[in-house]
Amino acid sequence: MTAVRRHLIFIVRGMGPLLAAAAVTILAFAIVLFPQQVFQAALQGLKAWWEIVVPALLPFFIISQLFMGLGVVHFLGVLLEPIMRPLFNVPGSGAFIMAMGYTSGAPISAMLTAQLRQQGLITRVEGERLICFTNNASPLFMLGAVAVGMLQEPSLGPILAGAHYGANFFLGILFRFYGYRRQASPPASYNLLALPHRAWQAMLQAQRKDGRPLGQLIGDSVTRSFMTLITIGGFIILFSVIIQVATILGLLAPISRLLFFLFHPFGLSRDTCRALAAGLFEMTMGTKLATEAAVPLTEQLTAVSIIMGWAGLSICGQVAAMISHTDLRLGPFLTARFLHGCLAALLVRFCQGPVRPVLQALAPDALAFSRVTFFTLWWYYTGFALTILLLLFCLAALGFGARYFLYRRS
Repeated sequence: MTAVRRHLIFIVRGMGPLLAAAAVTILAFAIVLFPQQVFQAALQGLKAWWEIVVPALLPFFIISQLFMGLGVVHFLGVLLEPIMRPLFNVPGSGAFIMAMGYTSGAPISAMLTAQLRQQGLITRVEGERLICFTNNASPLFMLGAVAVGMLQEPSLGPILAGAHYGANFFLGILFRFYGYRRQASPPASYNLLALPHRAWQAMLQAQRKDGRPLGQLIGDSVTRSFMTLITIGGFIILFSVIIQVATILGLLAPISRLLFFLFHPFGLSRDTCRALAAGLFEMTMGTKLATEAAVPLTEQLTAVSIIMGWAGLSICGQVAAMISHTDLRLGPFLTARFLHGCLAALLVRFCQGPVRPVLQALAPDALAFSRVTFFTLWWYYTGFALTILLLLFCLAALGFGARYFLYRRS
């Protein structure tokens, strides 16, 4: 019995590389047989990378690298330890990754998590927890590209973003129990009243350990950020070609039928599941098809939330590339992405159902603007990360006050 089991395990493990080799071979033959369609798909992916991804992510990538080199992450790691440990069971440095991930979108949080793991600031399980709930769709993508560009309704942007971020926040609390028996990084064990001073000392120590002058730090940050963006661009172009080849070969139809069976409880029709089939590979193409489907608005928002929660195999491939030099595993991340899509879809239907009158009554007039530009969206919503940090600081201050009050009473 044991020999049979070992034989089956050997066969199953060998199927993965065999299927990957077969898929790459089919893709290579399709590129040779359909050169014009493949060229147009690759050109479309290159255009999306250069015109959308590079301007949106490059500043955040550079700033994140500067924060790492200047010790800001170590400062937040000490200061926000009392918040991140109880909520998400990760060190305080996870607050910086959470803020960057919620502001700039995937895969920047995976890159930062991998760097923390390489520096030994987090354990493997804590790193896997972090990438599970800090990889989001870009706020500019949700509020600008989807709400304004595709749906042509700016007021739907906060609903999509609220459901998306709310589902991921809930996942963070849920995944705090993942691997809870494994060894964790040592928590801070000192007086909370001395926390700001210890955070400052941690930042100065990190700067001395890094040792690079400011000019070299900026240069290294720009170089590393752009090299990372080149990797992301390669994934975008590759999956743009894969979607085109899958469409030519008629592979999206059986995938859409399978997704219809899977997501029929969410009230999705076959037309919408065709968009989900495209979104299985790449998020932008899937959301575009979902918003163009001749279905009710609620169904469109549900499909868009599922696609943005899953993020597409393109984003999954980018995250896999970011963590490839560490011992972080991709399995928990894929599970979290599926759960994220389902939870976001439920929240969107909840917002479009029982909660819709309340949201309409509370909606500010600023969200009803008719003329929307990229700069307006950027200026209006980039304070999101600062709002998160301010909220965390306020919670930390309340915790310090409560601890000090209890200490005085005792």
